[in-house]
Amino acid sequence: MAATQKEESWSKQDIETRLFINGKFVKATGGETFPLKSPSTMTVVAEVSEASVEDTNAAVAAAKAAQPSWAALSPEDRGAYMKKLAALIKESHAELAYLEAISMGRPVRTYWDAWVAASNFEHFAEAGYSVQGTSSLNMPGFVNVSLKQPFGVVAAIIPWNLPLFFFSSKVAPAIVAGNTVVLKSSEKAPLTSAKVASLIERAGFPPGVINVLSGHGHISGSCLSSHVDVRALSFTGSTRTGRMIQVAAAQSNLKNVMLELGGKSPAIVFDDANIESAAAETKNSIQWNSGQSCMANSRIYVQDTVADRFISLFKSHFEAVKIGDPTDETTDHGPVADELQYKVVSSYIDSGKQSGKLLFGGGSPDGAQGYVIQPTIFTNTPEDAKILKEEIFGPVVIINTFSTEEEILKKANDTEYGLYAAVYTKDIDRAMRFAKGLEAGTVGINCTSPTVAHDMPFGGWKTSGVGREGYYSSIDNFLETKTVLMKVAV
Repeated sequence: MAATQKEESWSKQDIETRLFINGKFVKATGGETFPLKSPSTMTVVAEVSEASVEDTNAAVAAAKAAQPSWAALSPEDRGAYMKKLAALIKESHAELAYLEAISMGRPVRTYWDAWVAASNFEHFAEAGYSVQGTSSLNMPGFVNVSLKQPFGVVAAIIPWNLPLFFFSSKVAPAIVAGNTVVLKSSEKAPLTSAKVASLIERAGFPPGVINVLSGHGHISGSCLSSHVDVRALSFTGSTRTGRMIQVAAAQSNLKNVMLELGGKSPAIVFDDANIESAAAETKNSIQWNSGQSCMANSRIYVQDTVADRFISLFKSHFEAVKIGDPTDETTDHGPVADELQYKVVSSYIDSGKQSGKLLFGGGSPDGAQGYVIQPTIFTNTPEDAKILKEEIFGPVVIINTFSTEEEILKKANDTEYGLYAAVYTKDIDRAMRFAKGLEAGTVGINCTSPTVAHDMPFGGWKTSGVGREGYYSSIDNFLETKTVLMKVAV
């Protein structure tokens, strides 16, 4: 592939790849690095610092030292730094989009993360004064109060599919509450986190308030999970890794753990729904970001009386997808994150070919470069098939049919996941029955993922997670509650 003008003006030396500890960029203690390959060109775009246990301990120590003076600031003073950071993130939108495109293949055309990240920092910059305790005079002779206080040092471990969004949604509420943070980015997509670290430096944050590490989970991530000076940890990623983090936390200091994990989200389309809208929105849910979303509606159930029409419309939307170079403004479907993810998704497609009917896609399109997987549709797939039970995390959807409400509610809930579910119908009574009956943390009625409401709790049932995030939920994740009993002399 010929280099674009943007690529020609961009050198590897311009990309920040070091660790950000105690307000300074440093190389890993032993000089260790790991290569980051573009999933589009399959060439190395950066050599990224691999944080060691020693580096992780240093970051935690820096955060611990910085926390008392940071917590002593007023919420307004803490928020001032956050507003500066939000403005810098907005200014850097194009560069952040480009870094995401070359690191994990996210098309720049679909990149909205910088705007949402800036919005998160702006919101929480104004939310510090909402941290309130309670009071009670119900105990005779006492005036009792409860206090909300920061944990101290908290850790954030973020995934590679939406790194800047998760950076902001974890760091912003943690620091406005008076905590200091050690964040570990994913080894698949570390570049935007390192770029934001440079913006944190420019915003003038006191050293140690936000520390940013890059590296693999079994080294720095494991260290953070078991570190006794880390009192709370927020993780978004796979259910398998979430279990490991919870075990490490339990075996160390019983740190408070928030987990947003995998999903196998169903979308249910009844025959009275707006079929055109349902087809377009469910297509977007499973195809955007190349299907790499924990809440993607990877299972679609359509009432048998409208199945042919829905499937035809859905397939036409898949056919219109523009596959290509993720740095090209016309591309809306890029590669999956790396070779490992390509192999995982491909293995599920191979499994699906043995159990269901392949209607569209099924591999890499002709002439595609990199780890591209064409949007793929399976139909007539048994409910016990592997591709219907396990999270694929790729642009692969199964469309099955149903006849009755009772039948489809049972099928939709027959999973260990419970992050998001959707139902399309014009019948308000039916909509409310499914809103109550679906076993998921979020239920969309006549809408589907990635639609969320920032001021509502977001999180999973069952193995999709523990805890909730959102404007009114996240700050509480990073606060301890203390009761103070004050006996009043008569």
